[in-house]
Amino acid sequence: MSAPVHVPEPLVTKPFILVTGAAAAFFIYVGVLVPLIPRLIEDELGGGEFGIGMSVAVFALAAISVRPLITRGIHRFGRRAVMMTGGTVAAAASATVGFAGSLPEFLALRAVMGVGEAALFVAAATLVADLAPSDRRAEASSYFSVAVFSGIGIGPIIGEWLLDRGTFGTAFAVAGAFAALAALLSINVPDRVTPRDAAHDPATVTATSSKTEGSSFIHPAAVGPGLVLASGIGAFAVFPAFVPDHALEVGMSGSGALFAVYSGICLIVRITGARLPERLGARRSVTIALVMSSLAMGLLAAIAEPWALWSAAAIVGFGMAFLYPSLMALTVNKVTPKERPAAVSSFTMFFEMGSVAGGLLLGLVAELTDKRFAFAGAVGLCLFGLYVMRTHVTPPRARVAPAAGPEALFVPVAGD
Repeated sequence: MSAPVHVPEPLVTKPFILVTGAAAAFFIYVGVLVPLIPRLIEDELGGGEFGIGMSVAVFALAAISVRPLITRGIHRFGRRAVMMTGGTVAAAASATVGFAGSLPEFLALRAVMGVGEAALFVAAATLVADLAPSDRRAEASSYFSVAVFSGIGIGPIIGEWLLDRGTFGTAFAVAGAFAALAALLSINVPDRVTPRDAAHDPATVTATSSKTEGSSFIHPAAVGPGLVLASGIGAFAVFPAFVPDHALEVGMSGSGALFAVYSGICLIVRITGARLPERLGARRSVTIALVMSSLAMGLLAAIAEPWALWSAAAIVGFGMAFLYPSLMALTVNKVTPKERPAAVSSFTMFFEMGSVAGGLLLGLVAELTDKRFAFAGAVGLCLFGLYVMRTHVTPPRARVAPAAGPEALFVPVAGD
């Protein structure tokens, strides 16, 4: 009798598409804000580069502080309810923030936006991990992130178009409409997903103890991958924060097309190479991401010419395509389905932690010196992340003898 043939479980299902669609609408909202916020702070509120950095930091700190409540909300009310709440909160704050009369008032509303974005993104990312087969979670993250980069690519073009033809109030209100659309689309996503067969899930072997659930602010499984993610995101934070003004300073008419190039290349790589993170392994994938990002930021620091901005946008788009999927899979594959919301919440928290470092610290560098010094600082963050990844998260010895059991802190994937 012949051996049974393994039939791969489907990944792109109707629920998966619904979650991705809601996320796409939300990240168009996020993208629309990219050119609006720096110009509002500098042109209307007199905040300068440090004000822009404060905006990033306040947003991130609010998103971090609310993470434990989001985790509890997902367990108690389900993924759908948290996604809908996040979209609604973000929409309400965006509709109001364009009329802010002072920087403190703006920062308070920006914090509310951080709460809304954290709620929708954590619930959606958890749902994607729920829906994905255990051996295709990096691929699932790649496809899901298509929504993120599509929105970030389309949104800035819409934002600049609105601002050229109207007021800040109108532009922010339209952005809020996309967040409201995301909340509306979330009505159709699953509330909860029955866990797949645990016998085929690597989390059953490598998961941390279930006692960690809800007992710590940061889930242990997220610490290593999260530190690497924070380094990459901290470096990238200077790109949307300072490129809009930097583009004008070097004689370009705007930055919308730069973000379209960045997100378009990232989108193409994520779609056509969705299975590359599993094939290359986390160690190689993240190395590609951080080396390419450091090259892009170094180019921005060294050369203040339009061609340098175009080149940097393309390079960072290629690099960032490899950062998130493998690190997310490393985290999710180490926990049980019950722990998954806490692990995803903790891992995605490092997005905000990285944004604090890149926004506040490098924003201060830009304020005291010049934007180009902030881009140089971003190179340092990339190199730090590369060191952590290659020496602690997936060290060379893990390629020969990977750890197993509850004591295993870092677990390599195929290719390491």
